[in-house]
Amino acid sequence: MSEYYFAYGSNMDAERMAGRGLVVQRALAGQLSRMRLVFNKQAFDAPYRSYANVAYCPNNIVEGVLYQLSEAEEITKMDPFEGTPRLYSRELFAVNTAEGVIHAWVYIANRALLNENLKPERWYLNHLLAGERFMSQEYFVKLKQVDCLEGGEPRR
Repeated sequence: MSEYYFAYGSNMDAERMAGRGLVVQRALAGQLSRMRLVFNKQAFDAPYRSYANVAYCPNNIVEGVLYQLSEAEEITKMDPFEGTPRLYSRELFAVNTAEGVIHAWVYIANRALLNENLKPERWYLNHLLAGERFMSQEYFVKLKQVDCLEGGEPRR
């Protein structure tokens, strides 16, 4: 069991993570190779919008935040927020960091919930953008350009 969790979506926002109660020792930049960020996971609370997911894509990377948890069991606190195992599965991936490769938990959307015709809402994308210091400038600029739905309310 790993004591690391890789966030590529709204959990890149440190405030959001703090509100979820995980005890984190540190956070560092991480990248998933041969993956791309997609917004194709249909929201269970609003079927007209999407949430982040990752998909296999050679010659691509997903940037995000690698959290070192206080202990390996801390990750189970995330499962209810991610709707595991129904909405997302939790899988181990190799994450590239400045310190080398670290194996970490990554949440992957359930295939039955994928819809390529949806967009995230602006408030949701803002959580991803809050992780700016963990991203390259190029990745951050690309993320800012994601086409979003305006309005809507964050999930409570």
